Amino acid sequence: MIKELQLRLSPRDASSLSSIKQAVAGETAINPDAITCVRIIKRSIDARQRNIFVNLKVRAYINEEPGDLQYIPTEYKDVTGCPQAIVVGAGPGGLFAALRLIERGVRPVVIERGKNVRDRKQDLALITKTHEVDPESNYCFGEGGAGAYSDGKLFTRSKKRGSVEKILNVFCQHGASTDILIDAHPHIGTDRLPRVIEAMRNTIIECGGEVHFQTKMESLIIEGGEVKGVIAQITSPLLSGGDGGRLSFLGPVILATGHSARDVYRYLQSSNIDIEAKGIAIGVRLEHPSRLIDQIQYHNPNGRGEYLPAAEYSFVTQADGRGVYSFCMCPGGFVIPAATGPRQIVVNGMSPANRGTRWSNSGMVVEIHPEDVDGDDALCMMRYQERLEELCWQQGNMRQTAPAQRMMDFMNKKVSFDLPESSYAPGLVSSPLHFWLPEFIGNRLREGFRKFGQQSRGFLTNDACLIAVETRTSSPVRILRDRETLMHVRLRGLYPCGEGAGYAGGIVSAAIDGERCADMLAENISV
Repeated sequence: MIKELQLRLSPRDASSLSSIKQAVAGETAINPDAITCVRIIKRSIDARQRNIFVNLKVRAYINEEPGDLQYIPTEYKDVTGCPQAIVVGAGPGGLFAALRLIERGVRPVVIERGKNVRDRKQDLALITKTHEVDPESNYCFGEGGAGAYSDGKLFTRSKKRGSVEKILNVFCQHGASTDILIDAHPHIGTDRLPRVIEAMRNTIIECGGEVHFQTKMESLIIEGGEVKGVIAQITSPLLSGGDGGRLSFLGPVILATGHSARDVYRYLQSSNIDIEAKGIAIGVRLEHPSRLIDQIQYHNPNGRGEYLPAAEYSFVTQADGRGVYSFCMCPGGFVIPAATGPRQIVVNGMSPANRGTRWSNSGMVVEIHPEDVDGDDALCMMRYQERLEELCWQQGNMRQTAPAQRMMDFMNKKVSFDLPESSYAPGLVSSPLHFWLPEFIGNRLREGFRKFGQQSRGFLTNDACLIAVETRTSSPVRILRDRETLMHVRLRGLYPCGEGAGYAGGIVSAAIDGERCADMLAENISV
């Protein structure tokens, strides 16, 4: 017999399977010896009051054994010799599109401008060591996309657009902890995600697909209003024989290049392929000591204690007609350099699986609409990002040292004469953000911080630090596609996909969009 029930336990009891089993026995009046196994199905923390509780949905097995697998596997078939499709980009949108194509009997050929997920690590380390950014291998470009080394959070609100459970199960099938099926805010961790991404790539190859790294799309092959493939440049001298060779890849195209592929946006505009400017959000990374966030969120001067995870927060408000909100909150994490080229400073956040660092950070950003910036063409928001990132680079002494300011000094428009210790490895430089950040961003941030401080006493503090600048919250461009077919509005055979196309925000929503695009391509491909 199997029973499912809801439990509300203390953090200590919720951390012990024997305590959970005793709670099940108490709720069901069943002898504990008859309960052969208890599996947690869902887990969330209720920290609204001083007494913290953990809500559990559990499945109790009475006098029977559970199955071995705690996830639902997907069957991937051999697609050797099947019709071929091209997937541009090996981020979550592209990888899940490729896997879904295999399910649907289409052979995916994935091309990725950056390096494989392991080799990327060396280039990321060089950003801190040399302050130089490889424009083809960085925190945004390379296998796994921006999520691979900038967190791995899997929380999404996109439940109406596709199966979140399917996406999480595919991650588990490729090595992620089954805890992501349980937790209200699932998180793989940037230290574990690379192994999962490698396993997904191996599935694609083992099933007859191809994956090409350091292979950068230059243009689409277009004939008679239909995309027939892509022309790509091999960027590695070792792979191209030193001459930067070009290759043609033929088939309908899923374009999943991520939100930072600005060369792709410029190509699309110059080729009169329909795109439009899209609203984004811009601000800073706000870094607190993680112990302080634990104290605030768990209402306890001793912090989270032994049985609770590093605390999270989520804030949102309105300031002068624009949203101000926290974004990509990283408890127990790091602030990282996320630029994709020279003369840029961009910051982002990440957390390891254990969320065990001494800092917690989040993006604190202000909503910006195309009418808020100069220009009325499709790239006006992108150019605004670029100008602000270069200004930040100048303020950071023309290195990857990021300009920063203590939180209360920013509120009071005072220069910070020193800065708190930070997780940002390239280093910080004190800078008057209140002076050079655009006024309509800075003023709204201050108003937002005031309101957040009223909601959470202690949040507004000079122990926290603002690190500039957070600009890559989403794509500044939308590639126009038909709502029903997901195909580009004028070009048959082109499926704009994921964050880079302006239709997703985060790992899971990009993965869902990748699967949807793959489904529509499979429906239309010529067999």
